[in-house]
Order: sequence, then structure tokens, then C-alpha cells
Amino acid sequence: MAEKSRILIIGGTGYIGKFIVEASAKAGHPTYVLVRESTASNPEKSKLIESFKSYGVTLLHGDLYVHESLVKAIKQVDVVISAVSHQVADQVKIIDAIKEAGNIKRFLPSEFGLDVDRHHAVEPAASFFGAKAKIRRAIQAEGIPYTYISNNAFAGYVLSTFGQPNATAPPREKVVILGDGEVKGVYVAEEDIAAYTIKAAEDPKTLNKILYIRPPANTLSFNELVSLWEKKIGKTIEKIYVPEEQILKQIPEAPFPVNFILSISHSMLIKGDATNFEIEPSFGVEATEIYPEVEYTSVDKYLDRVVLDNRRWRESKIFPDPNFLRSTEATAGRLY
Repeated sequence: MAEKSRILIIGGTGYIGKFIVEASAKAGHPTYVLVRESTASNPEKSKLIESFKSYGVTLLHGDLYVHESLVKAIKQVDVVISAVSHQVADQVKIIDAIKEAGNIKRFLPSEFGLDVDRHHAVEPAASFFGAKAKIRRAIQAEGIPYTYISNNAFAGYVLSTFGQPNATAPPREKVVILGDGEVKGVYVAEEDIAAYTIKAAEDPKTLNKILYIRPPANTLSFNELVSLWEKKIGKTIEKIYVPEEQILKQIPEAPFPVNFILSISHSMLIKGDATNFEIEPSFGVEATEIYPEVEYTSVDKYLDRVVLDNRRWRESKIFPDPNFLRSTEATAGRLY
């Protein structure tokens, strides 16, 4: 059996990063995580760091903004996966370090959302996607082998509140729906995103391709999502539809991060940017087709989890999972 690639995750203590670290280690890859000294000593991160150690993960002290530490870390591995959040544009520093190190077989930059080359987003999401697209162009210009991950929406963000403004739980009385609610979106559990990412990291089928994660059971319109939720809670919810022209008027008037979230939601839920194009073999492959052995979590099953968490919260008034609620800042950078 071929030896597993050594994988370095940059941004491994972040939201999607921690799932990728766990998936890599559990898949048997020698797994390395770049951590700053300040992160390693942060009490809020200590439990996560200890869990990494329990998986056999190697911690490498370094910093995205310290070139020498990046190069030193990269020289120890075969594959680099970036899971940075707000530092998307600064991934040029990773590209520079990979170029200097000269040993990397694959680079997976921080994408984890809609395809940034195939969208109809308005500002401010358009600029955010544009920054990711520039990283793509820089990778390709340097001839670095790559795989881009397009997983569309994180189930943990969207399905925990159905994207309702200022909500702390899923809707039980009324729900705001953007557009007519008929456009298909894609919602993928974070642990499944991580599993597919690690599968693709050294797969020849994904070399210099985009890996799209479009599970058939998770490709649903918002109306279908709400209908499924209504069945879970045993009641009908009032539906408030917001037309596109009203959303486009609200976006430039709204403060950050509301404007950002609305613009990304407009891209997926009204323009259909998760499903409005065919995946051509020339540029991409679909994860569930090439990895049928991965048993992904369906939206139906994920909502069972949400019902359970919500029931516990109503009983205790405390969310059992501290990650159930996301800060608005994190949501702005990681919704789709």
C-alpha cells in the first residue's frame, strides 16, 4: 500500500480547519498543524490543541506572516491545506513559501464555499469572491499543483437558524425566505466537507480540478428545507417571502456583516450559484460520484440533530454545544 501523504493544515484551529485536522489524522495521514505561539498558549484553544495531540497530530510553531517559519513547516510535508478565514488574500504568502520550498505535491487553498469563478454575486460578496479568485490565478501562474474545494453552504451555519436575522434557534413561528424559495441550494455537514477534502488531497482524479460537493439528498430549495423542518416539529410556519428587488435595495443600506450575509445569500438562494451550471470534466468533479464510499449526512438527518439540540436548549436554556451559535463575524466569512 502506498505511503500516506504528509499533510499540513494552516488555520487548523479555525471553524472548518478543526474538522479537516481530525479527518486527516483519522484517515492515517501524518498530520501537521501550523500554530502561532499565542494560539498554543491560549486557554480557549487549549482543549482543541489537546484533542489534536490525542489524534497524533504534530504541532509546528509558525505564522502565516513569518516567511521563514512557513517555509520550514512546508518543507516537512507533501500537501498543504489552507483553512484560513479572514486572511484569504494573504494566502499569497503561502504561495511564496510553497514556491521556495519546492517540494509540495498539492495545495488546497481556503475556498470552502461557492465556486468563485462561477457566480453572480453583488457587493460586498463579489469582492470577497474576487480575492479568492486572485489566489486561484496566482497558484496557477506559479504552476503549483492544486485542488479547489467548492462545498457550497455549511450545514452548521445555515440549518442551525435557517439564516434568520438575529436568531439563536431554528424558526418555530415564522420564517423569512429570500426570493420565491424555489432555487436549489446545497448544504453539507462540516465533517463531510472535511472527509471529502482529505480524500481529494492526494487523488489524481482531483489534480488541478475543482472538487464540487453536491450531495443529491442535500440539494434542496429553501421551500423544501422549510417543509422538511415543519414535519420535524409537527407544525406549519408562517412564510414571509422577500422579493429580489427588495433584497438588492437592502444590501447597500445594511451594516456589515448583514450586507455581506445578504449578498452571499442572494448569490446562492436567488441566483442559484450552487447549482446553476454543469460540472464539466475539463474543470471539475463531483465528490459523491467519485467517493461513493463516504456516507454523508443528509439534510434530513442533520435536521434531526438540530431538533435534538433545540429541544435540549429549550429544556435547559443553555445550548449544549458551544459551537451551535456562531459569532456574526465568523458567519460573515464562512456562511457559503
